[in-house]
Amino acid sequence: MATRNFTKEPVHLRDVWKAQKRISPFVNQTPMIYSQVLSDIAKTFVYLKLENLHITDSFKIRGAANKILSLTDEEKRQGITTFSTGNFARSVAYIANKLGIRAVVCVSKRLPDAKVEALKSTGVQIVMSGESQDDAKKRCEALQEEQGLTVIHPFDDPYIIAGQGTMGLEILNELPEVDTVVGGLSGGGMHSGLGVAMKSADSRIGIYGVSPKQGATMYESMQAKKPILIEEQDTLADSLLGGIGVPNHYTFELVKKHVDDIVLLNEEEIAQGMVFMMHKHRMIIEGAAAAGIGAILNHKIPLGSHVVLIISGCSVDPSVLWDLETNS
Repeated sequence: MATRNFTKEPVHLRDVWKAQKRISPFVNQTPMIYSQVLSDIAKTFVYLKLENLHITDSFKIRGAANKILSLTDEEKRQGITTFSTGNFARSVAYIANKLGIRAVVCVSKRLPDAKVEALKSTGVQIVMSGESQDDAKKRCEALQEEQGLTVIHPFDDPYIIAGQGTMGLEILNELPEVDTVVGGLSGGGMHSGLGVAMKSADSRIGIYGVSPKQGATMYESMQAKKPILIEEQDTLADSLLGGIGVPNHYTFELVKKHVDDIVLLNEEEIAQGMVFMMHKHRMIIEGAAAAGIGAILNHKIPLGSHVVLIISGCSVDPSVLWDLETNS
């Protein structure tokens, strides 16, 4: 009898398909549009995957839904907790409200006011703790010990990774010619999921991460060849702040395996992406979502014939938009 060969990969393509089925009652497929103006600049076909159009304004609802829906009845009864720079917390709050689950969100004092207000509007319990996402994570873990809440990790979890990978299935279904995918990179949940989904179909598809120069933890960890801690600094791409976890269980290795390169942008380059999207596509997006546009405008990424930019979210403080318009 032949022996079955099980790999040690934490997430398989089948897991992504399972996630797509699991989250479909709660998560809509997002549109992908052709950008004529970016295509003219890049001299190739460029498309925008509009993850900013989710009901929670970011792609993170995919992973949040997949993880929470996978919990046992007892875990749902006990309640959940998470730590977040804002977007993941909103997604957790939305799914928890839909399912009638108690949720506690731990955030750092660096969280922009607009994101705090958006979280408050969900009715979720908010705990402010420390000056970084790592501080919020520690408070989250303390709540697990004190109250028996299940920690919903924002990126370093197989269910989160598989959920984020569902956008890769959508891209392949709509644009099978895709050969380059670009998006803002932080903890690596999105890029890990995209890697599993898309490189399982074709290993030649290029996947690129874009991070701000300030606090690029995944980039610096790759340089160090191990997960490390980096001090958070102010940036327009605040959704890309935060550590990757020391230890990191999944995303560090998956990013190392699947991401072809990570490029860094300064604040002016991120701002260029935000302003470009406002003026050319009449959409307000956050700095993390504009990172891919900034990278293309500044010719920082090798592009294939059919490029998809992940427009990951649109949570941005109005005062930031005023400053951008004033200075542009």
